[in-house]
Amino acid sequence: MARRLFLGLAAAGTGALMAGGSAAAHHRELTVYLGSYTSGDRPGAGMQRAVADPATGRLTVAGTVPEVPEASWFAFSADRRILYVTNELSEGAVTAVDAARGTILTRQPTHGSAPTHTSVHGRFLLTANYGSGSVVVHRLGEDGLIGEVTDVRTHDGPEPHAHQVLPDPSGRWVVAVDLGADAVYVYRLDQKTGKLHPHHRLRMPGGYGPRHLAFHPDGRRAYILGELRSEITVAEWHPATGRFTAGQVISTLGDAQPPENYPAEIVVSQDSRYVYASNRGHDSIATFDVTANGDLAFAGTTPCGGSWPRHLTIDPTGRWVYVANQRQHTVAWLPRDPRTGRLTAPAGSTAVDSVCFVLFERSWR
Repeated sequence: MARRLFLGLAAAGTGALMAGGSAAAHHRELTVYLGSYTSGDRPGAGMQRAVADPATGRLTVAGTVPEVPEASWFAFSADRRILYVTNELSEGAVTAVDAARGTILTRQPTHGSAPTHTSVHGRFLLTANYGSGSVVVHRLGEDGLIGEVTDVRTHDGPEPHAHQVLPDPSGRWVVAVDLGADAVYVYRLDQKTGKLHPHHRLRMPGGYGPRHLAFHPDGRRAYILGELRSEITVAEWHPATGRFTAGQVISTLGDAQPPENYPAEIVVSQDSRYVYASNRGHDSIATFDVTANGDLAFAGTTPCGGSWPRHLTIDPTGRWVYVANQRQHTVAWLPRDPRTGRLTAPAGSTAVDSVCFVLFERSWR
């Protein structure tokens, strides 16, 4: 099936993406990949390519990769030639896409439902199945194609919902964040067999709903985002022992008390001085200063320029924050001062139906 899909889409996919090739080739513009949901009242296109002008922040959609449904999360291969995309379906899947050509290379099931996150760890692809509360490991071939499943780990508890899985900065451990189990799991991955071995569990307070975490660039602490409590827990991370120690807890809202709020994404700036979190409901981006000991100091919130900010990212120049406003069906860009970390009101937005993810081809320089 995967080969037929690749052959059938090679011409169409390349043509769709390369339609904006002349603009993308302009030295001032940056390549961006957009993910969106393909069901609902205003179904999106799934996977799209866009270009961003770093001088103005302006984002322009340049083309679509056909037949990449429910494209909720992307991760690059180590050489950045391949994009791995979660297909958040009831019968979940992950798709490998040639990033330059915009063609589908292969698609494999995740042996679970509603995958929401994927990441690369050496020769393995790690994926979190939110619906079934499991973590799945696929072996990657020398060519980067997705191969066999080597392990599936279902978290315990009455309602596990694994929302994120990623390697720790040291590369020794695999960390899985489970919103339904109120826990962060630590595994050791056998690099030969691809099997996950349970090692440690950080139990969060009941009803915390840990959704995502972001490691500090020093690799010694992590910021855990609680979707159901609108809080961030600062946890010390001990790579030598593979254990977390929970510390400071701080609100993503300051003194605000909206009737409902569900934080979605958390990002640490590359210079390690600032942390940002998106507030769905309050519809804002919270900014925090990172203190000398790694704790957070709330600096305020900035309107996200839309509704339901599911995802955010900092552009490679550090001068813009791009926000996927899922219910507004837009990607907004907020000016950012790299010296102070402060955001100001959105400078503009681009229509993208049911958008849920924004990824730059290049990382922060």
